[in-house]
Amino acid sequence: MSKGFKASLVVGLMLACQSAMAVIYPLPPANSRLVGEDRHYKVPEGKHTLEEIASKFQLGLSNMLEANPGVDPFLPTPGSTLIVPHRLILPDAPREGIVINVAEMRLYYYPKGKKIVQVLPIGIGQLGTDTPENWVTKVQRKRANPTWTPTAKMRKEYAAKGEILPPVWPAGPDNPMGLYALYIGNLYAIHGTNASFGIGLRVSHGCVRLREDDIEMLFNSVPVGTRVQFVNQPIKATAEPDGSRLLEVHQPLSRSVEEFESDEPAVLSLSRDIGRFVAHAETDSFVLKRLLEDRTGIVTRINP
Repeated sequence: MSKGFKASLVVGLMLACQSAMAVIYPLPPANSRLVGEDRHYKVPEGKHTLEEIASKFQLGLSNMLEANPGVDPFLPTPGSTLIVPHRLILPDAPREGIVINVAEMRLYYYPKGKKIVQVLPIGIGQLGTDTPENWVTKVQRKRANPTWTPTAKMRKEYAAKGEILPPVWPAGPDNPMGLYALYIGNLYAIHGTNASFGIGLRVSHGCVRLREDDIEMLFNSVPVGTRVQFVNQPIKATAEPDGSRLLEVHQPLSRSVEEFESDEPAVLSLSRDIGRFVAHAETDSFVLKRLLEDRTGIVTRINP
């Protein structure tokens, strides 16, 4: 890594720390997919939920839970040190427009003409109302102060729980879609939320949910017509120019109620490309086995 690129990386991380709206990384060279550095955070005294800490560092709850297994999400131990996973491997997708990796619940935005990537945590669809995967579309329109029109199925589901939804939910801060929406396709949107939780979780009816500051930034930055690609990559890999071979392994999305409710970890399948990558002669099999079992989302070197 050149001195100039290291300096750019430091500047990018400084911007990430100072901004409440996005973690901004300078793009690495074309032969690299590695960005950022992990950080450590000492939990202060008092009552602080893991969601509050995740929000502070522009992460979803699942990102912090993966990186810090065993931590109490409701009351992390004051004085304990948490890993803040800000070192990432870019998804295996064109560096263009918006790339959404549902497996890690992150959105990557590559602004046109700028050598940066903005990374935002997201909430995605619940089991049975899944967010799309392996789909390329575009931003068809944008709307500030959107209304929400629940489907008949949604209204029936809510009615069964004793909650009656109106045919059209009016715009405003109480709207479940938040204050901004980018519409992609006929059924889905990237939008805000009226809740202070749910980022990094499977909570929506298929749409992509962001915190309010994040969706406002995206709304003001992303032009209509921008390319949007959905991928499902629980394992990301990169062979770096310095010879290091790195993996970033996340929990895969559950595919059934039984799998979701099971105490056993979800089945993690290796794609053909990932299979070839880890079959390399230099791969440390013990490190690989630990990564595939632990699934912490922490970027780790798998060769000597």
